[in-house]
Amino acid sequence: MTTENKSIVERALAELIGTGDVDALGRFLSDDFVHHRPDSTSKTKKEWLAAVGAALVPLAGMQVEVEHVLADGDHVVMHSRRRLPDGGPEIVVVDVWRVDGGLIAEGWEIIEPVAQAAANLTWWEPAGR
Repeated sequence: MTTENKSIVERALAELIGTGDVDALGRFLSDDFVHHRPDSTSKTKKEWLAAVGAALVPLAGMQVEVEHVLADGDHVVMHSRRRLPDGGPEIVVVDVWRVDGGLIAEGWEIIEPVAQAAANLTWWEPAGR
C-alpha cells in the first residue's frame, strides 16, 4: 500500500508538471478532496484546482526537483525545491498527502522561500531580543 500511495502522488505531480494540465492532476484527486491551507483560500477540489491553474500561468517554466518522497500508511510526504526560470526565486515545499481508495483525499503544504529561511531560524524567540 505504501509503495502504491507513493506512486499515485509521484504520478500526479509528474502529470501536472509534464503537461501543465490541471485536469490531469484532478484525475488523481477524490471528489471530496480537501486542501488544508493556513490562509483558507482553497479548500475543495474545485477551488484548489482553480488556484493551481491560476498559479501555473506565472509559474510557467518552473523547475521542480523532488528531494524526498516518504510514505507511511495512507500518508505520503514530498519534499521539493522549486525554481522559477531566469534566476527567479527558489522555494522549498513540503507536501503531505493522504491517499484513500487510490486517490488523493487530503493535502497540506508548507512553503518557504529559500531567501527568507534564515529569518525563520529563531521564530520562537520573543520580539526585540
